Amino acid sequence: MRTLRAIGTAVILALPLAFTAPAAATAAAAPDISLAAVKAHLSQFQTIANDNGGNRAHGRPGYLASANYVKGLLDAAGFTTTLQSFTYNGATGYNVIAEWTRAGDANDVLMVGAHLDSVSAGPGINDNGSGSAAILETALEVARQNLAPAKRLRFAWWGAEELGLRGSQFYVNNLSATERSRIKGYLNFDMVGSPNPGYFVYDGDNSDGTGAGPGPAGSAQIERTIQDYFTSIGVPTRGTDFDGRSDYGPFIAVGIPAGGTFTGAEGIKSSAQASLWGGTAGQAFDRCYHRSCDTTANINDTALDRNADAIAYAVWTIATATPPVVVWQDTFEAENGWTVNPNGTDTATTGTWERGDPAATTSSGAKQLGTTVSGTNDLVTGRQAGASAGDFDIDGGVTSIQSPPITLPSSGTLNLSLSWYLAHGSNSSSADYFRVSVVTSAGTTQVFQQLGSATNRNGAWTTATANLSAYTGQSIRVLIQAADASGASLVEAGVDDVKITR
Repeated sequence: MRTLRAIGTAVILALPLAFTAPAAATAAAAPDISLAAVKAHLSQFQTIANDNGGNRAHGRPGYLASANYVKGLLDAAGFTTTLQSFTYNGATGYNVIAEWTRAGDANDVLMVGAHLDSVSAGPGINDNGSGSAAILETALEVARQNLAPAKRLRFAWWGAEELGLRGSQFYVNNLSATERSRIKGYLNFDMVGSPNPGYFVYDGDNSDGTGAGPGPAGSAQIERTIQDYFTSIGVPTRGTDFDGRSDYGPFIAVGIPAGGTFTGAEGIKSSAQASLWGGTAGQAFDRCYHRSCDTTANINDTALDRNADAIAYAVWTIATATPPVVVWQDTFEAENGWTVNPNGTDTATTGTWERGDPAATTSSGAKQLGTTVSGTNDLVTGRQAGASAGDFDIDGGVTSIQSPPITLPSSGTLNLSLSWYLAHGSNSSSADYFRVSVVTSAGTTQVFQQLGSATNRNGAWTTATANLSAYTGQSIRVLIQAADASGASLVEAGVDDVKITR
């Protein structure tokens, strides 16, 4: 861990009650990682540092000894390993890369990484022997169980992180475009046993609202998976930014989703954080950060145990989950039979639904989005911009559009997902709305509704999911409606990437 880290507070937003979170794909149960085994690795790193000048830094003999220790255990466990060398500051550094080649789709790789080097001032047992030992024991448990994940698992121990992410940057820079595209997610664990710990999860969707911004698409799902584990053991978490401080940086820079955990570095624990997690307010999360006292005595066993189990939970959940099967989808890049005003009851005079390439409009912020979730086209309420933002917005009442018939499978858990937005000015009210319904021969059932309000709401793509398992074996249509029923209010809506999965 290199420099000062900003720490934010995560806010989790609930979907309306008619919608549920996506049903988790079937995954193998995660193991309980042995704290004693993780600490045994830390003891080995300490011994290596003691025997090599007190550190395990880049270009020093203690680093190569650490890399050889990790590689030797993985070789014996059946991993396919590589000691990737690079040069920085005139010294040779090494990344240890270990792939579980016995199972998993080689075109769908989940990477798990931690930096193995210390600073020259000390042995680096929390920073980052803790993350290195925890992912090492997780990898060894993969081998013990002879795990057969759906994804290909690849573990990495990075060199020269303390000098500017040099090892991970070298690795990413030397991947071909095809090799990069095969990596679908990266989990990073840097300092997971701090003596005065917090429980931070990388903020994949920027829900904490601080400055670094969200990670690439898919990072929020990784964040939720890790949060799910901590929720299951009754430990609250807070968000920490993707601020470029650790080895996720080179991955998110090329669009690879990332996530991970962190227990705090030189930052000071606040009174609110001490109330949340215990420990001592007014003191650093790690009092020995980048110092010679970062030894095996500088570890909180409870934090290390919880984080090691969280790592295993994330690996097992993400890598072994059976991907859902797409039953039906429409990205609106082609005309697939959606019908505007299917019941002949619409009242909107402008801004009716159409498929097309939308133009952006602004009025006290973004209203109609000129970008789609995928491709060029989406469903949008009047795709043109006009001379002013209100020229082609919804006016006069309701506009609706309905999908072609969709025949659902007769069994399984079925989920409808779509990307959507509703934007309006402060002259809106709860009479305005965006609504999704399911239409069958028995009638129409609303599954989602977002009402307007007398506040400015800017356009922003949001994904939501509804369970359709009650409709197995039936023919359905998806009905999407938007309304400006508040008179002179400015209302825009959009939809993209509608999908039903089993």
